[in-house]
Amino acid sequence: MQVSVEKLSPVVVEFSVEIPAERVKSEVDKAFAAIGRTARVRGYRPGKAPRQVLAHLYGPRIHQDVAQRLVDETLDKALAEKSVQPLSKPAIAPNQLSPDTSFTYKARFEVRPEVASVKWEGLAIKRNKIEIADSAVDAEIEKLRREHSTLETPEPARPAKTGDSVSVTFTLEVDGKPHASGEQSITTEIGAGETMKEIEGALVDASIGDVRPVEITFPAKHPSKDLAGKAATFQITVKDIKQRVFPNVDDEFAKDCGEYENLDALKKSLVEKLEKAAKQRQGENVAEQLVVQLCQENQIPVPPSLVEQQAQVTERELQQSARRANQRLDTSGDLRARVRADAEMKVRAGLLMAEIAKLKSITVDNADLEKGYIELAEQTGKNVAKLKAEYRDPKKREMLIAMILEDKILDLLEGAAAVTEETAV
Repeated sequence: MQVSVEKLSPVVVEFSVEIPAERVKSEVDKAFAAIGRTARVRGYRPGKAPRQVLAHLYGPRIHQDVAQRLVDETLDKALAEKSVQPLSKPAIAPNQLSPDTSFTYKARFEVRPEVASVKWEGLAIKRNKIEIADSAVDAEIEKLRREHSTLETPEPARPAKTGDSVSVTFTLEVDGKPHASGEQSITTEIGAGETMKEIEGALVDASIGDVRPVEITFPAKHPSKDLAGKAATFQITVKDIKQRVFPNVDDEFAKDCGEYENLDALKKSLVEKLEKAAKQRQGENVAEQLVVQLCQENQIPVPPSLVEQQAQVTERELQQSARRANQRLDTSGDLRARVRADAEMKVRAGLLMAEIAKLKSITVDNADLEKGYIELAEQTGKNVAKLKAEYRDPKKREMLIAMILEDKILDLLEGAAAVTEETAV
């Protein structure tokens, strides 16, 4: 077998493989012998049909089968001989097989680009200082106050105002006729954006028992076809009004929020929580900058098939996010172009990081995996032993190893980067 290699581009290689005539003849003879033992040919006893008759009846199919078998049996050996690892399924272009001559075929596929060197030291990045403002702590306390608030009937009775929880019943008229939905009821908080702004506006200053008409025009893209683009009137009757009563911010409030001795202990815990979240955001921002800088400094070619695979993964993730948000994904050309550009950068970054890992002998050992399991347990709330059982699956384990390896490389890049500290605005 003779193999010649032609590099069509930095990421596309074509093999030309020639198999000697002796082997071709041997394989064709074996194929005819096998089919001759089982073929039923009119006028001949089983296994007694002459070769020329079999060639007339089965020749093209036998030649095709032999050609395919020769490709299957020789391509892996050719790749091993030349120490080449394809990234894509080889596209095979076989020449016509003849039993008396050598058989040749071409195999074209994508490969990793050869990277002579990687510029990874001194990447310029900006890192925000982590400073937790008092206003951020106050905002967290307000969230806790709301969580521990109660709804109570105002004393004395009064009209509804912003912040109140109001229960109403309503009917709907479309084009002057009652809608089939009949009477319905809802409870909404004024000002929270839980219902139409026209309804919220009508509830301000309304008292229990008041009936308020609200005229609206439904959007043309309303999911209900019988309402889309129609003018309608809600007849709203106020049934109940509750005001939200917030607890005082003191030591007792802190104890109600958890195992805190006093208000200072609660505030300290909130600062730690905000610092942890800020540190995570900071890390994500730095990582994104490092990846962008690394790719800009090393414009290596990328295999199109890997870019396409990554783009498909990103599109699926976007589709899933849109479905969870009950939205329709805009699949315009602009989005596809952005997805493809992002996919190309991710593939390029992956190739460059693999080179850096090889250059610096960065690996993932058992200690790294143990640390990874602990971090996953903190993020997911799952037991470490349960996570280890889940990650016995080879694919999941490979994903975890890849994530840990990427984090180690990013730490290396950050440690060697030119960092400018900034105060977040």
